[in-house]
Amino acid sequence: MSESTVVNAALGSAPAHGRPESAEDAAEHTGGRIASVLSYLRARPGLVAAVIWIVLLVLAALAPTLFTGTDPLESVALPRTAPSAAHVFGTDDIGRDLFARVVHGTRLSLGAAALAIAIGVVVGTVLGLLAGYLGGWVDAAVMRMVDVLLSIPAILLALALVVALGFGTVNVAIAVGLTSIAGNARILRSEVLRVRNSTYVEAARAGGARPVRVLVRHVLPNSITPLLALIALDFSSAILAISSLSFLGYGAPPPTPEWGALVSGGRDFLASAWWMTTLPGLVIALTVLAGNRLSRAFTGEGTLR
Repeated sequence: MSESTVVNAALGSAPAHGRPESAEDAAEHTGGRIASVLSYLRARPGLVAAVIWIVLLVLAALAPTLFTGTDPLESVALPRTAPSAAHVFGTDDIGRDLFARVVHGTRLSLGAAALAIAIGVVVGTVLGLLAGYLGGWVDAAVMRMVDVLLSIPAILLALALVVALGFGTVNVAIAVGLTSIAGNARILRSEVLRVRNSTYVEAARAGGARPVRVLVRHVLPNSITPLLALIALDFSSAILAISSLSFLGYGAPPPTPEWGALVSGGRDFLASAWWMTTLPGLVIALTVLAGNRLSRAFTGEGTLR
């Protein structure tokens, strides 16, 4: 090894090119990367809208007072007042501001969806890893359980679990999370089966790495990408399922604002106060569409150049 190579290596420069990257080169590289990102986003306005909507929802969940200062439990106008500048979503059947109730209900609905996703992803990931990596009777047992769960419609399984666990938002979230375990486990298992015989996994095994280390350091990181797309889809499915169960009366008790309960509260007034059902339902629909659009982005739709 030449002296110049040793010096270059010690200084962190690239000996093949003869000089380190200058500040101008770094700025040009950064500028090119930003231009690529902007070009990518300009070609996908739907993705930009989905991200903006999700950010607004997260802000509403964390700091609802940024959007409204109205108490969601207080009557502030006449019952069933139509949407106006003073009350953007109108009022409900006892005069409470519907926009304030939707905003404050975001925390409960998104929190329940997050809990459901966490349960489905954590348990499904563990089962999928074990089934795909260990194989044999472990794989057979896990996949038979997955087949049984997938053979039952998710909403019916969630209903049965809620009846067993009891009513309430947390129990609804747990029930919805348990119904999503099977799909997560099956997707991750298929990816583990693809990855487990790869060269780098075989090299790790030959180097004496323990099975847990091989799973965590080599198999899981290279199997996670399809799971990210499934998580975005699970978010949409969880919002729909939780709202449906809340609509049926299994969620938070009145007068707690929850998206599904808000839709249910207006069903008796569709002819005279359409906004009580339509506007909360529109928020649910937009959230589901945003989750589906993010899922498409995670599946590798286009790449940054």
